[in-house]
Amino acid sequence: MSEHSDDDESWLDEEADCIDDPKKIINKWRILIVDDELDVHAVTRLALKNITFKDQDIEIISAYSGQEGFDVLARDPDICMVLLDVVMETENAGLVLAQRIRHELKNDLVRIILRTGQPGQAPEQKIIVDYDINDYKLKTELTAQKMFTCVISSLRAYEGLKTIEANRRGLDKILQAVNNLYQLDSLKDLATGVLTQISTILDFGTEGVLCVMRPSNANEQATPLVIATIGQSITLQEQKLLPDSHPWTASILQVFKERKNLLSPLVDVFSIVAAHGQQFAVAFAPARPLTALECNLLDIFCDRIAAAFDNLEMFELLKTTQEATVIALADLAESRDATTGGHVRRVCRLTEAIAKELVNMGKLSSHPHSNFMAFVGIASILHDVGKVGIPDAVLLKPGQHTPEERVIMQGHALIGETVLARASASVPGISSLSIGAEIAGGHHEHFDGNGYPRGLKGEAIPLSARIVAVVDVFDALLHSRPYKKPWPLPEVISYIKERSGTQFDPDVINALFHFLETEQPDWIIAEGH
Repeated sequence: MSEHSDDDESWLDEEADCIDDPKKIINKWRILIVDDELDVHAVTRLALKNITFKDQDIEIISAYSGQEGFDVLARDPDICMVLLDVVMETENAGLVLAQRIRHELKNDLVRIILRTGQPGQAPEQKIIVDYDINDYKLKTELTAQKMFTCVISSLRAYEGLKTIEANRRGLDKILQAVNNLYQLDSLKDLATGVLTQISTILDFGTEGVLCVMRPSNANEQATPLVIATIGQSITLQEQKLLPDSHPWTASILQVFKERKNLLSPLVDVFSIVAAHGQQFAVAFAPARPLTALECNLLDIFCDRIAAAFDNLEMFELLKTTQEATVIALADLAESRDATTGGHVRRVCRLTEAIAKELVNMGKLSSHPHSNFMAFVGIASILHDVGKVGIPDAVLLKPGQHTPEERVIMQGHALIGETVLARASASVPGISSLSIGAEIAGGHHEHFDGNGYPRGLKGEAIPLSARIVAVVDVFDALLHSRPYKKPWPLPEVISYIKERSGTQFDPDVINALFHFLETEQPDWIIAEGH
């Protein structure tokens, strides 16, 4: 709002309806005067004295040459407007600076007003056509009244461009955020990612919590469950239910009930309703009130995130179905060899644990972590599925196999690989079936090349198969078989260690031993060992 006294200029004074944040992002409108005449600076400052625009004062900065003006703009990209003399240290110093602002500094937002006392030096039509400037004025025509009009119109144009640029940057952040979030494959990871990206979109630190509305068990009424937290709210992560005593609980419950956003001095809560009907609420306490632009961006973000939650729900359903199918296949193979008991399930858990250790060791750099980690555990269950093709007389023989029987028994690796590879051909990309085929065909290969069925060596053996090669032998030695009694754990560890670099991948062995030492899992040895 201008304090200028002329009533006929009231059209220049508009309310900022689109910005409802009482704390302005820009504290002052910064205007740069670039002119080599001291009097011009003094007169301009006098003409702009006491002018405000949208409740913000004007700050005037002075530079006395083209190079000095360039240095100021390079240091301060938030200058809104430049009143630029054409003739200074050279006859075209102002024109050179205008070009450098646009091309070297890549600053397309600042409004440039050329002023000259020697119009013959720079003809107006040529300047307007050849240079990216916003106005061209003779110094003699810039009266106080015209100076006021020129400045206010330039600031309004600058503000509009800044709003467009802020929208563009915000939408870029949203696209990047959504792209990253769509790659997450667990509800907790997705929820944590949403909170992190909201903090990034708003460009300032915040604390927050993301809740889902669901019953904690089948007999209870739906209540807000805490999925993820950020900032000081991290203590809520330790509690499954959002406490009734928490200062945000009433606001979050209101949003769940009304399914619309709630902005208050205490907390801002945004509603996310997925297509499958599940309700989420994102509650956060920003360091300052949100602008209308930020609210719009968060609305867009929440709409896109609703689709991400839907995708995750579908992914979980498909994953559960796939896991059930894999377990059914493994049970089919295991049913012919009752003595293996829970072997395949222990192999699954230990395979996942070793894979995580390898990630922490930096040994999975050449693999797509998310896909590999999602499927390698469940795929390991299928490592011996080829045993369905082995005759009972060989498979269930209580003693040692003859050389001929050993060849038949070894055939289960290729049988399993062939069956799973054929099935995985109908599933694009990496799946439990494709990794299962690698494991079935390669978990009897040796790191030094002396294994079967192909005599592969080193990293020519798929990593999934190298992991299961260790896990399969480790679990088999720990538990009874028709042909052997269970070994004590120290003897199993010694056996595995002796074969590092020959039968087994040393990195996998190191990952196994680190897991055993740090986690000390009691489930690796079944009851009746």
